[in-house]
Amino acid sequence: MSAKAIYESDAKRILFDQFKKFGDLIHYHKFETIQCVENEPINYTSIKHAFRGGEKLIVKPDQLIKRRGKLNLILLDATINACEEWIKTKANKEITINNTTGKLKRFIIEPFCVHKQNQEHYIAITSSKNGDEIMYYEEGGINVGDVDEKASKIFVEIDQKLTCEILEPLFSPRMDNDKKKDLTAFIINLYTIYQNLYFTYLEINPLVYVNRKFHILDIAAKLDQTANYLCARLWGGVAFPPPFGRNAYPEEKHVHDIDAKSGASLKLTILNPYGSIWTMVAGGGASVIYTDTICDLGGSEELANYGEYSGAPSEFQTYDYAKTILGLMTKYKSEKKKILIIGGGIANFTNVASTFKGIGRALQSYRQDLISHEVSIFVRRGGPNYQQGLRYLNTLSKSLGVYMRVFGPEVHMTAIVSMALNKIDISLKHFDFQNRTAKFLLPSTDYLKNGLRKKSSTRSSYSDFNSNELFHSKTKAIIWGMQNKSVQRMIDFDYVCRRDDPSVVAIVYPMTDNHFQKFYWGHKEILIPVYKNMNDAVLKYKKADVLINYASLRSAYESTIEAMTHNQFRTIIIIAEGIPENLSRKLAKVSKENNVSIIGPATVGGIKPGCFKIGNSGGMLDNILSAKLYRPGCVAYVSRSG
Repeated sequence: MSAKAIYESDAKRILFDQFKKFGDLIHYHKFETIQCVENEPINYTSIKHAFRGGEKLIVKPDQLIKRRGKLNLILLDATINACEEWIKTKANKEITINNTTGKLKRFIIEPFCVHKQNQEHYIAITSSKNGDEIMYYEEGGINVGDVDEKASKIFVEIDQKLTCEILEPLFSPRMDNDKKKDLTAFIINLYTIYQNLYFTYLEINPLVYVNRKFHILDIAAKLDQTANYLCARLWGGVAFPPPFGRNAYPEEKHVHDIDAKSGASLKLTILNPYGSIWTMVAGGGASVIYTDTICDLGGSEELANYGEYSGAPSEFQTYDYAKTILGLMTKYKSEKKKILIIGGGIANFTNVASTFKGIGRALQSYRQDLISHEVSIFVRRGGPNYQQGLRYLNTLSKSLGVYMRVFGPEVHMTAIVSMALNKIDISLKHFDFQNRTAKFLLPSTDYLKNGLRKKSSTRSSYSDFNSNELFHSKTKAIIWGMQNKSVQRMIDFDYVCRRDDPSVVAIVYPMTDNHFQKFYWGHKEILIPVYKNMNDAVLKYKKADVLINYASLRSAYESTIEAMTHNQFRTIIIIAEGIPENLSRKLAKVSKENNVSIIGPATVGGIKPGCFKIGNSGGMLDNILSAKLYRPGCVAYVSRSG
């Protein structure tokens, strides 16, 4: 999920910084945080210095815990000494909240705001697909009750300007005019901040109104983490902490840092560091399936981690990722023998040989630890160069000194989970490493002689196709981005589908001058033009009604908006992952206005057998042929990544 909760202290800091642009509408108060490290004395220097004036204070945990007042986790109207003593009684002590047990390690201290109950208000903003909802209730605090039932609500559509008239239904007709005026200004400014800083959720309860000033006493907020490249300076080093009850591990941060610096995807969440079942799964969707299967087979209590690697990470990145998991796996002894599942589906474009070489290096680095922990390893993978990758791990298994089974796509994806948990017989033969090779050669001469490549005697024209069809056997596409491997795979698919000509007619790449790139149509060389400007490509190929956009997450939005200014595009596919939610919603709105179908963002593509393939979907040609993905049928299959 890209929407991540943030600390209350970070939310207040961000709002205070931004509200200064709008005058003196709110009361700005100082606050301090205390981070408690186990077995170390608590440092109160900062709060003693900040609150040396002797004012009354409030202290509470700052760990994404809701309803702290109801849970008796707030000390009100207290002296600095009372706050210190209260923290001492709570710090690093385990508490259970709604069946979740965790330790209190972080506290926020701020001045106590003297006010009356009728001066408390409630306000929240939430995001949805088509816009944002603003909720307001004239009462607030810990006894506010069910605000979904009580609060007044308005819906703000995407790109709609928030005005006084739109906000009018939120307020009671009995409300004082000055108060209504101030609330209106506050909500408009708050919503501006909400949009500009890519919040996805914001709740203030209570919001106190005293002497025509607003005091933000308690706040819960979420930010769209994918907007970091746009808002890092405005956010000011914001932290995205784990939920209460789950510790933040340095290994998770290490993997997050690798992921942030890579075009690939590398994710890791530690569930139980003492668990005996560990996974190293390729692919977001596959990671969900493997995890579900482990839980379905009774392994949930022993499941140690959740994560995935995908998007063609390099050998070194995979080595670093695998080394991190193996280090965690061998950190603690377990009464049970440990299991490592190195699984995955059939990759679309990730080089399996390269990633397995990185994993193999990590296994060798931890050889002695794996032996001492009696680790059993089960491998299953397919995709580009998977034969070479499986062969490498099979050879490694003979010298590694641990039990290891290696399988390819001939074994069901999650079968190795059942093998690992002793649910099925593991006497299945190993992958046939000697005789299995990649079968991706183009059709033979005999194939051609038998007429299987013969063109249809009745040619189809554009007028023969349903205008509602996204793709057909005459579909022409323009590719945004220099993705030669993807283009060649699309052309190979076109060839085995017996299309009359390739589906790709041009490439747009702003980083180069106009030129031609060589590709293969069967055994014949063909040239496809590359254009610096999209306008040139569109003017030349007016029947191209599909754009496959490989632009990065930073430029995918602008390039897609530009593409929608050309009326000929009926379908646009956006490959980039990590486009902020606000921008994705705007793309959806603009596409609807222009009657353009959007597939994505963050899609790997799709296949219409016999007609069209989007990019790397379905992997290499050997998998396309073996799975008969080129052959039209009567079943539609739609999947979603994890």
